[in-house]
Amino acid sequence: MNKADFRRKYKELRATLTEEEVDDMSMAIANQSLALPIWDQTYYHLFLTISEKKEVNTEFLLHILLGRDKSVVVSKSDFNTHKMQHILLQENTELKISSYGIPEPISGIDISEKTLDVVFVPLLAFDKKGHRIGYGKGFYDRFLKSCKKEAIFVGLSFFEAEDKLPNEETDVRLDYCISPSKLYEFT
Repeated sequence: MNKADFRRKYKELRATLTEEEVDDMSMAIANQSLALPIWDQTYYHLFLTISEKKEVNTEFLLHILLGRDKSVVVSKSDFNTHKMQHILLQENTELKISSYGIPEPISGIDISEKTLDVVFVPLLAFDKKGHRIGYGKGFYDRFLKSCKKEAIFVGLSFFEAEDKLPNEETDVRLDYCISPSKLYEFT
């Protein structure tokens, strides 16, 4: 199978999930995250859920991060340049749903990619070596490449790892991936 086949497969699998299943599995993923060796860090980048695409609901992770007084950073995507702007999430940060269905900050304090310690990464599929397949626009691969080399990349997935996914030199590997039932560590 090629990347397009894997994208189609996992979009179809997600489409079968009920809202209750999405929430239950998202909560299990958030609970699994507590076993990661990442909680001594300061700046955490969290993607905000695109509900229509039945992505992992990151609201549960957000509650954990805020409960531990972590600095949470969210993004605003520019589909013309395929780049992302990173904004510190604060109590007064206003969010707006973009034309692509992405909850994004209207404005706020810019945070450099080099500041981020942990990045939670959206994905459609991942394999046992830490390769991931996203939606295919390359936003996250470009973003992850610009982070400091010590940054920790954590994928979130409703489904378990594939044995092997097609990957390219431009793809950035994950350090960890969390499913509802398992924590994967890649070396």
